[in-house]
Amino acid sequence: MPHTILQAMRLSKRAARPLPRARSGFISLAGSAVLAVAAMLAGCASGPPAAVSNIRYDLGAPAPLGNTMNMPPVKVLAVSAAKNLDTDAFVYRLKYANAQRTGSYADSHWTMSPAELLTQRLRAALASRGPVLTGADSVRAPMLQVDLTDFEQVFDAPEQSHGEVSARVTLSQHGQVVSQRTFIARAPSYTADAAGGARALAAASDDLIAQMAAWLGVQPLVASQ
Repeated sequence: MPHTILQAMRLSKRAARPLPRARSGFISLAGSAVLAVAAMLAGCASGPPAAVSNIRYDLGAPAPLGNTMNMPPVKVLAVSAAKNLDTDAFVYRLKYANAQRTGSYADSHWTMSPAELLTQRLRAALASRGPVLTGADSVRAPMLQVDLTDFEQVFDAPEQSHGEVSARVTLSQHGQVVSQRTFIARAPSYTADAAGGARALAAASDDLIAQMAAWLGVQPLVASQ
């Protein structure tokens, strides 16, 4: 862009020089050059189109759960998360440079927070096996609480990254904890950008949910009902 502006300034200076009056074609040419310079500078100032500069990602269509076993009603609370995962920011980590260094894409965001995206996906997946309730329902049923701890694109090298999702899951009933476990899922990113990261995080989310569903299905509190 700086090189383009410099060219535009040079062209503008040439166009501003006095021109012979013998031929009107010269004047017309100068006017065209000025218009061209103005167009070039306007293009530089306006930047990329809004549709390109603010891309929104979701997790796409969910992958079906492999096991089709039926389950009794389960209350699935909204996924909770720390403040950095409770926004629409698309977070990445430059692990190859500094494992503690994170950032977020300026021109790419989620359609909603990762916690909300995972809530929708988890409820939809478990609904294929049995009734899914919320905490507000009066029906007596086991309660599933998910605390999202990681949801980011991790760069292992400048051109190599993967999506990583982790969560702590607690199963309880009548205010008593029945079981608790932490799940981690990773999926490779085939491009080192936000688009590749979004696909990797969708795949990792599906893997995480499949792990949780398998674990939930063998819990005595759920399996015995």
